[in-house]
Amino acid sequence: MTQSYFVKTFGCQMNVYDSERIGELLEAEGYAAAPDAARADVVVLNTCHIREKAAEKVYSDIGRLKASRRPNGIKPVVVVAGCVAQAEGAEIVRRAPAVDVVVGPNAYHRLPAMLRGAGAVDTDMPVESKFMQLPPRRAVIPASAFLTVQEGCDKFCTFCVVPYTRGAELSRPADALVAEAEALVAGGASELTLLGQNVNAYRDVTTTFAELLARIAGVRGLVRLRYTTSHPRDMNDELIAAHRDLPQLMPYLHLPVQSGSDRLLKAMNRAHTRSSYLNILDRLRAARADIALSGDFIVGFPGETDADFADTLSIVREVGYAQAYSFKYSPRPGTPAATMGEQVPEDVKDARLAELQATIGETALAFNRASVGKRCDVLLERPGRRPGQLIGKSPWLQSVFVVSPSAKIGDIVTVDLIDAQPNSLEGAPVILTRAAA
Repeated sequence: MTQSYFVKTFGCQMNVYDSERIGELLEAEGYAAAPDAARADVVVLNTCHIREKAAEKVYSDIGRLKASRRPNGIKPVVVVAGCVAQAEGAEIVRRAPAVDVVVGPNAYHRLPAMLRGAGAVDTDMPVESKFMQLPPRRAVIPASAFLTVQEGCDKFCTFCVVPYTRGAELSRPADALVAEAEALVAGGASELTLLGQNVNAYRDVTTTFAELLARIAGVRGLVRLRYTTSHPRDMNDELIAAHRDLPQLMPYLHLPVQSGSDRLLKAMNRAHTRSSYLNILDRLRAARADIALSGDFIVGFPGETDADFADTLSIVREVGYAQAYSFKYSPRPGTPAATMGEQVPEDVKDARLAELQATIGETALAFNRASVGKRCDVLLERPGRRPGQLIGKSPWLQSVFVVSPSAKIGDIVTVDLIDAQPNSLEGAPVILTRAAA
C-alpha cells in the first residue's frame, strides 16, 4: 500500500521552497501527497525559529498529532524539520516524545534514509550541498515559483538566529541555477522569485548576483523575475543598474531596515545607518522611478526609547512603503540581544506595534490609491472568494482581483486598475496577453 505524506510549512518563503523539495524527495521514494495531516502516514512540520510564538506553534501541532490516529489505528510518523529542528535538536525529542525524526534545513535531503531507520536526529551542516542530492523538479510547476540561490547568513544581527540555524552564507553554482530555472519555466512557471537569507550576497566563483539575474532573465519563456530577501550592505551599483536594465526584473524590492534609529541600528549590528539606507533608495528610484519598496521592522528591541520609535515611524512615512512587515522583538536563545539590558515591557511593544502597523497601512493604502488609473499586467495565481473571480499579482506585487470569464490561473491579463483597498486592488481586464500552457 502506498504511503502518504503531508508537509506543513511555517515561516518564510525559503521554507516554502524547502517544503516543495521535501515533497519531491518523498514522492521520488514512492510516497503520495495527502490532502491534510489527518490522512497522512508521515507528517512533516517544516519550522521557523525567528520568533518565539512560531516555535511554540510547532509544539502545539505536535501535541495534536500525538493525540491523533489514522482510521487503521496507526499513529503518523512525525517529522520536525527546519530551523526549530536545527536550533533545538535532541531537545525536541526529549520534550515531545511523539516526534520520530528531527532534521535540520541543511540535511533534509537525508530524510528518506532517516524514515527507513537510519537515524532520528540529523542537524549537521554538511560541507557538500544538499541541492546536489535532491531529485529533479516536478513536471507541473505553479505559474509563480521559488528558486533558492543562496542560504545562510554572515551578518550576525544581534536579534537573529539565522546564522546559527542556517549556517554561513553559501551560494549555489550559477550553471545549476540556470538549469533549474529552465526546468521551472518548462514546467509552467512564468515568474521566478530567487530566494536567500541574504540573496543579494550571492556570489558564485565567477558570477555576481546581478550577473545571475541577467542570466536567469534570459531563460526563454520567463516573463517575470523577483528576488528576496536583501540586505542593504549588499545593494551595490551593479545590482541597482539591473533594476534599470532588465525588463523581466519587476519594479519591486524588499529591503529590510528594521529601525529608523541609528542608535538601535548600531545595537542591532545592522552595518548601515538611516542615511545610508535612504541613499540606497534614492539611487534605486533614480534607476527605476516606479519601483515599489517593502521593508521589515522590529519594535521593542532592547533599549528602544520613545524617540527611537518615533524615528521608525518617520522613516516609514519618508519612504512611503508599498508594504512592510512588522514584528515585536522576541528574545531568541543564544543571540546577543537576548541578554541585553533594558528589555522593553510587552505592553509597550504591543502599543508600538499597533501604531507602526497603522502607519504602514496608511502608506500602503496611499501607494495603492496612486496606482488607480494605471494599466498593467497581472499574473493570475489563485481563485478569489467570489464566483468567476481570480487573484493575481501586479508588477509591484500588489494583489489584484480580476473577473474575466476567459482567463484561468497561470494567465497574464492586462488590466486597468480601477479601485484600491489597503491590501488589494480591483482590475478591469483589457486583454489576455499570454495564455497558460
